[in-house]
Amino acid sequence: MKTIEMLIGGAYVSGESTLPVCHKATGEQIAAICTAGEAEVRAAADAAERAFREVKLSPYERYEILMRAANLMRERREEFAEALSAEAGKPIRDARGEIDRAYQTLILSAEEAKRLRGETVPLAGAPGCAGRMAFTIRRPLGVVCAITPFNFPVNLAAHKIGPALAAGNTVIYKPASATPLTAALLCDVFQEAGLPAGCLNLIYGEGGRVGRLLTADERIRMFSFTGSVLVGKVLHEAVGFRRISLELGSNSANIVHEDVADVAWAAEHCARHAFVNAGQVCISCQRVYAARSIYEEFCAAAAEAARNFKGGDLMDVHTQIGPMISVREAERIEAWVEEAASAGARVLAGGQRTGAFYEPTVLTDVTPAMKVVSEETFAPVVSIIPYDTIEEAVAAVNDTRYGLQAGVFTRSLAVANYCAEHLEVGGVIIGDGATFRMDNMPYGGVKDSGIGREGPAYAIRELTEEKLIVLNVEG
Repeated sequence: MKTIEMLIGGAYVSGESTLPVCHKATGEQIAAICTAGEAEVRAAADAAERAFREVKLSPYERYEILMRAANLMRERREEFAEALSAEAGKPIRDARGEIDRAYQTLILSAEEAKRLRGETVPLAGAPGCAGRMAFTIRRPLGVVCAITPFNFPVNLAAHKIGPALAAGNTVIYKPASATPLTAALLCDVFQEAGLPAGCLNLIYGEGGRVGRLLTADERIRMFSFTGSVLVGKVLHEAVGFRRISLELGSNSANIVHEDVADVAWAAEHCARHAFVNAGQVCISCQRVYAARSIYEEFCAAAAEAARNFKGGDLMDVHTQIGPMISVREAERIEAWVEEAASAGARVLAGGQRTGAFYEPTVLTDVTPAMKVVSEETFAPVVSIIPYDTIEEAVAAVNDTRYGLQAGVFTRSLAVANYCAEHLEVGGVIIGDGATFRMDNMPYGGVKDSGIGREGPAYAIRELTEEKLIVLNVEG
């Protein structure tokens, strides 16, 4: 059994204690991680600050390092995918897909290193400024802390680390304790790619304690966090006037209008996006509002799709769903579904738990007050609700504290336009589900779904300071 050390200032170090890492399908302990205390967190901040002050990489050099890291990840794709499958419970085909996406995210980040630019400011158009010219430049912030979740531990790390390094910052990387294996591999490829010591520092540990230590260090100029609303709000309060980017999840909804071309296809599509990664996706399809005229057909097709969703050996390329991240999380969603059923919800498919595995589940006759509707399930559960008018459907989608993305299935330009204008979310996906995401698009939400946008080109705006330069050419 391997003990995984932390990476601080280019050296591997142990910590004050260790935590076990278990295979999510078998429960077997497969590794142990060293965890950080106050001394290790301080050392990581020291190393990151020192590297920011002393290491001077040109934008092109940063591009080259990021590209080498991306290519090394691609070369080690299977090693990454197998580690990801074991630590996160992902079927191997989904694990490979995540590594492929992370590879693209690093390439996008590398390209942005060459595109850092400001803009001209038309001072000459202001009274008395005919002899002045102005422009802006973008400068790195300094030390950035990247805190990543368990559900997409490689790609979401790439979304934080890649743009931060591209912009010229240094990074303290704190992954979820449940998924440390791929974090170590990611740091390995950056070291092999030639990233100077201290530019990327890896620490492990219990989130609450390590988070408090990190936010207490004023040298960290920005925090990029993906995780729960509760933790995000605590971080936001702790960082004060420093920068923060928060991606905090959702209970994403899809609207399926009566004019949809193929009801069965839309139902299968929504079901697949509800159950992939065991529903542990921030933009997982959790709620579907189906027009009443197609509601029964949609429900029957979604239930059939749920029953056909294939579990099994994680290393089998035909397996579509694996276990949830822990037995505790599976027990939580089991209790939520049972609570909904006792209050009148109908279980059309699924609803059974075996250890950490929870069956793909379809619910109807739910109410807005039920947790499976109002909260983020983060589990393979979808609720289907009928509506009569598009205005009613949009109001129901908006009746939540979340607002990450929403999907709309319609052939009507008027309906699509109404939804685009009135849905209170960060992204409206027309003709596809809320779960659609490409890594070069701006991604983020409103309300309790967070602050800021991911996507390398957009994240870099928040990872840099815009500095104004004014030249008095007549002075």
